[in-house]
Amino acid sequence: MSRPNLEILAYEETKLGPLCLRRRELLSDPGTVVTEVTLNHEFLMSSYNTDSERAISNRSIEIHGGSNLKALVGGFGLGYTAWELLQHANVASVEVVEYLPQVLDWLREGLIPLSKELNAVPHLRLTPGDIYQRLQSDPKEEFDLIVIDVDHSPSDQLDEDEHEFYTAKGLAKAKAHLTDGGVLAVWSYDESSPFSEALKQSFDSVYVEPIRTFNALVNHEQTDWLFFGVK
Repeated sequence: MSRPNLEILAYEETKLGPLCLRRRELLSDPGTVVTEVTLNHEFLMSSYNTDSERAISNRSIEIHGGSNLKALVGGFGLGYTAWELLQHANVASVEVVEYLPQVLDWLREGLIPLSKELNAVPHLRLTPGDIYQRLQSDPKEEFDLIVIDVDHSPSDQLDEDEHEFYTAKGLAKAKAHLTDGGVLAVWSYDESSPFSEALKQSFDSVYVEPIRTFNALVNHEQTDWLFFGVK
């Protein structure tokens, strides 16, 4: 009898529905093991393809062009966005704000692929909380980089209540949390013209960049979108 190829690492109820962390061996590629997250029974993310999560961090740093950067990340996920920022010598510190405290527990308990590496980083700070609420409040400190990887897209949000963050008014409030020359970056699986227009109303320079990768699991190329606003 063959061993099961699926292992449930954690399964918990949250404000947004059931949250599941699972590990499985790919039937299409024996020997390849991936870690995946589902929320409310919908696929959320995987360790299999992290190109766009890494790209948003790298491009944010490139666009800024400075050193000794202070970064704020909205949404921990499986940690790839934060980890990529931490690989750069010109990034001095990274704070991650995560809405679901269970996700941060996974890191502390060593359940995700990057647990060992991330738990050993002294200049990483993990904060339970709502990144949108924080960015819509008066800033208590400013950041050089703010990287948001929370929702599927500006028009496909995880919560039933739409966030003001994605509007020109909300982006103007978020902009106040940036230093001069600071970069706001937002990940999306879909191109969004309304969000692009809101960015242009709020920021001095705006970049919208597609990230195309071949997804062997579904045998076709997929495109994610990265939005950048520069103060």
